[in-house]
Amino acid sequence: MPVPWFLLSLALGRSPMVLPLERLVGPQDATHCSPGLSCHLWDDDILCLPGDIVPALGPVLVPTHLQTELVLRCGKETDCDLCVRVAVHLAVHGHWEEHEDEKKFGGAADPGLEKPRNASLQAQVVLSFQAYPTARCVLLEVQVPAALVQFGQSVGSVVYDCFEAALGSEVQIWSYTQPRYEKKLNLTQQLPDCRGLEVRNSIRSCWALPWLNVSADGDNARLVLNVSEEQHFSLFLYWKQVQGPPKPWWQKNLTGPQIITLNHTDLVPCLCIQVWPLELDSFRTNICPFREDPRAHRNLWRAARLRLLTLQSWRLEALCPLPAEAALCWQAPGGDPCQPLVPPLSWENITVNKVLEFPLLEGHPNLCVQVNSWENLQLQECLWADSLGPLNDDVLLLETRGPQNNRSFCALEPSGCTSLPSRASTMAARLGEYLLQDLQSGQCLQLWNDDLGALWACPMDKYSHKRWALVWLACLLFAAALSLFLLLRKDHAKGWLRLLKQDVRKGAAARGRAALLLYSADDSSFERLVGALASALCELPLRVAVDLWSRRELSAQGPVAWFHAQRRQTLQEGGMVVLLFSPGAVALCSEWLQDGMSVPGANCPHDAFRASLSCVLPDFLQGRASGRYVAACFDRLLRPDAVPALFRTVPVFSLPSQLPDFLGALQRPSALRPRRLRESAEQVSRALQPALESYFHPPGTPGQGRGVGPGTGDGT
Repeated sequence: MPVPWFLLSLALGRSPMVLPLERLVGPQDATHCSPGLSCHLWDDDILCLPGDIVPALGPVLVPTHLQTELVLRCGKETDCDLCVRVAVHLAVHGHWEEHEDEKKFGGAADPGLEKPRNASLQAQVVLSFQAYPTARCVLLEVQVPAALVQFGQSVGSVVYDCFEAALGSEVQIWSYTQPRYEKKLNLTQQLPDCRGLEVRNSIRSCWALPWLNVSADGDNARLVLNVSEEQHFSLFLYWKQVQGPPKPWWQKNLTGPQIITLNHTDLVPCLCIQVWPLELDSFRTNICPFREDPRAHRNLWRAARLRLLTLQSWRLEALCPLPAEAALCWQAPGGDPCQPLVPPLSWENITVNKVLEFPLLEGHPNLCVQVNSWENLQLQECLWADSLGPLNDDVLLLETRGPQNNRSFCALEPSGCTSLPSRASTMAARLGEYLLQDLQSGQCLQLWNDDLGALWACPMDKYSHKRWALVWLACLLFAAALSLFLLLRKDHAKGWLRLLKQDVRKGAAARGRAALLLYSADDSSFERLVGALASALCELPLRVAVDLWSRRELSAQGPVAWFHAQRRQTLQEGGMVVLLFSPGAVALCSEWLQDGMSVPGANCPHDAFRASLSCVLPDFLQGRASGRYVAACFDRLLRPDAVPALFRTVPVFSLPSQLPDFLGALQRPSALRPRRLRESAEQVSRALQPALESYFHPPGTPGQGRGVGPGTGDGT
């Protein structure tokens, strides 16, 4: 449950801690240690080179614990700086190696060898400090008398005074020995700023600091700056990053007291505020008040996006760093939960805004990415669906390889992974032999492979058709029996037969009409936009063909042969050919019409639009295009009047603003009622919005986003 806003002052759920600090006089660093120990601080800083861990040949001194304390280092009473005092606690680790004479004879070794065991221990202890933008390392020499050397026991501590750091900064402290016998100790110290210091009047940089509070304004946050009317200061809002400079959001120079309201939807954990007086060498106060706010964390995940870059590479885009891990899952049609492919794959820790890769051989529309944080599912997206089409009725086979090249297979189902062959009652088990035969004959697509196993996607369409054929046969038998029964009652049969005839006609009218979608592959972003449109149309009673989903056939047959086959089949079935125009498509058509010769297709072997011009243009020139072709373009990308005049002899629609008319032209006459047509248009428009936003406003582009070339407009 979120912390009430009225409890917030300067930071959510916290109030600034008042610290009474000890004062040190003099600019020199110093060291002192526990009674019985002797210590010495080297005069100069050293290079921060920890080196590798080496084995200890006897008892050694090692750091076991770090403690810090804040103090003030003052040159004058009112001229102090904040300083970090560090205490390093030491202990004796290791033991003397048993001498060979003792191992051999079981007695005492040469008395001359006893002296090292009774000697004092010495160590060189390194303290490393990092506080952006400075870093330094100091060396402390420590000596422990023999009387205090007890194996595994603490011998005391050595204290270093002190490391100066900026107010409000974060100091990283490490400690280790030279040579290094164990892992480095690490401690992070967050320094307070002027608001948390009882002695702020002793620190010159705090004198002119504006006073900043965070309070509530309903669900929103309100920044209150209580300064005099003559005070000039600057306010800077930014998103703090783990590495590198902060990401700026908003900055403005202001005067006098101010109240600034932040919308609750803009609050994220890494949103920080920096304020400073507009004076020479003034101190800048930084606070990040929303780190622990649950609403800020929810906003961050709502705004996070998964983006596919190539077949194997993707990234998680978010404003703030996130502790998250990702894995692939398999999404079967039908609404069942996506099944994580762990094992054989594993969860991978991910870094926000960094390119990541999965070891895939091929993409598949049913492959999705799940992102978890603290064992809770936060994001799930089927990244390959936009470019490869809607979910396929495929089954995923997991191959496991054992010793002596033994191979076993199981089919991934909602109930688990079913071994093949199997006598189980599941669909995959009943079709196990056929699936294995398809795998051996090369009909399955290999998605992943390593020494221990592989993943295969095997098509189930033909088996689904057989299953539905049996269902239809049963329905026909039932219909025949019903017809016979009604014939025996002839008077009542006429009305029933009339209704049945009307239902059959309506069913035939509602069957999915074929649509061939042709476009120019201007770039990968436009291809994703086309894929989103095709996927949305598939959710309606339409059967869509597009080269994005037929790359394998396109490569095998060639673009010209593939297009001719698809066009012939679409038109024979009474379907429509959709010409989707873009600036690239307009340029290709203009080149054809000016030169009067074939446009070469060697630049892009999968570009069916180039190949289609050879037979699309004759249909338009000879007046055969009406009723068989429609044209379309996207709002803000191309105006309908920018489409070449020859192609405006058929209806030209601007999407998504003219979606109802576009869908009406694609459907059979009277296939959809006006209300149903509007609902379908709204459904397609909602599906298109994310792809349109991604195209026109790609990440990292300010202002209006993508330039859309000649002939652009809103399509209204």
